[in-house]
Amino acid sequence: MSALRYAGMDDTDSEDELPPGWEERSTKDGWVYYANHEEMKTQWEHPKTGKKKRCAGDLPYGWEQETDEKGQTIYVDHINKRTTYFDPRQAFTVEDVVVKPKRYDGNTSALEILQGRDLSDRVVLITGGNSGIGFETARSFALHGARVILACRNLSRASKAANLIQQEWHKARVEAMMCNLASLRSVREFAESFKAKELPLHILVCNAAVCTPPWNLTEDGFESTFQICHLGHFLLVQCLQDVLRRSAPARVVVVSSESHRFTNLLDSCGKVDLALLSPPKEEYWSMLAYNRAKLCNILFSNELHRRLSPHGVTSNAVHPGNMMYTSIHRSWWLMTFLFTLARPFTKSMQQGSATTVYCAVAPELEGSGGMYFNNCFRCQPSIQAEDPSSAANLWELSERLVAERVGRFAF
Repeated sequence: MSALRYAGMDDTDSEDELPPGWEERSTKDGWVYYANHEEMKTQWEHPKTGKKKRCAGDLPYGWEQETDEKGQTIYVDHINKRTTYFDPRQAFTVEDVVVKPKRYDGNTSALEILQGRDLSDRVVLITGGNSGIGFETARSFALHGARVILACRNLSRASKAANLIQQEWHKARVEAMMCNLASLRSVREFAESFKAKELPLHILVCNAAVCTPPWNLTEDGFESTFQICHLGHFLLVQCLQDVLRRSAPARVVVVSSESHRFTNLLDSCGKVDLALLSPPKEEYWSMLAYNRAKLCNILFSNELHRRLSPHGVTSNAVHPGNMMYTSIHRSWWLMTFLFTLARPFTKSMQQGSATTVYCAVAPELEGSGGMYFNNCFRCQPSIQAEDPSSAANLWELSERLVAERVGRFAF
C-alpha cells in the first residue's frame, strides 16, 4: 500500500481509474495500451490492475476509423461531424481472456461471423458473386474492408452488384470481371487478367453453379452442369495456384451441396466415369447431373487440400443450407414452383452465405482443410466423397480433359 501511495495510485475511487500522468489508448485493431507521459513509455497492462484489455465489437453506428496526415489513427463521427483521437470503443472494453471459439448454427448470418473483423488486408475472389449466396458472401467481405473481385459470366449484372455494395458503403472495394465457366478459354483469359493486376489472393470462393438446366453442351464439348460446377473451377484453381501459394496462408472454399449424397460417379471398374459426368442427351437427367457435380466439388476440394496444403493453401467444401430460396433453380419450372411454396420456411441469403464465410476466416480453421461443413459445423459427407482414390481419379481425369483443350499445367 505504501508503494501505491508513493506512486500516487491510491487516491482514486476505482481500481480502473488511471493514476495522474497516464492515458488509455488503443491500437488500430482494438487492443488497449497505456501511455505514461511522465516516463515517456507505454505498456499493455493497466498500471493498477495489471490486466490487459481490448475494445469490444465494432465502432458505433456513424463512426469510421481513418488516418490523418501524420499517420495517426483518428475516429470520425459522421453523424455529429466531429473528429477525435479517442477510440469510442474504449468505453466498452473487455478483459483479455482466453475465449473459446463461438459456436454458430443454421440461423447465423455471414455478417455475424465477421462482426468486429478488419479484412482490409485481404483480397477475395468469388465466382458467381452477382446474385444469391455469392452476392451476400461478396457483400459481407466488402463491408468489412476486403478487396473483392466478382468473377461472373454476365459483366453487366456483376457491375450492378458491385455498385449496390458501394452504395451501401462508399469505401467498399468491389470490382467486376468477366469469367464464363462454361468456356475454358474465358477462364484462362480471366486468370491472365487477374494476374496482370499483381494482386495477392487470400480467399478464393468457388461459388458459381447451375441447377437443373436443360441438356446443353458447352463450347468445349462438355455437359454444361459438369463444366460450370466443376471443370471450370478446376481450371481456375490451376491457373491461379501460383498466386495462392505466394499469398499463403490462403484458403479455398468450394460450395457443394447435401445432394452429393444421392449419386455415384464410378463405373463397373471402380473408376470415375466421364460418361456419367458428361452424359449424352438421351441419358441426361438434370437433377442427377447436379448431384454428380456437387460430389465432384467435395472430391476436388479434398484433393486440392492434399496437394496444396504443404504450400500454405487449404481447401474446404461447404453446404450452404437446406431449403434456400435462390435463383439457381430458374431453369426448371417445377423446382421454381416448389421453392416458391417453401419460401416462408427457407434460409435467407445472409444465412446461406454464413458457412462459406466461416470457412474463409475462422481462426480455428487456420491450416486445416479437406473437410466438409454444413451450418458452420464440420459434418460427415458421403462415403464416396471421402474416398481418396476417387478424388485422385477425378483430379487426373479433369487434368487430362483440361490439357486436351487449353494445355497442361504443372501442379
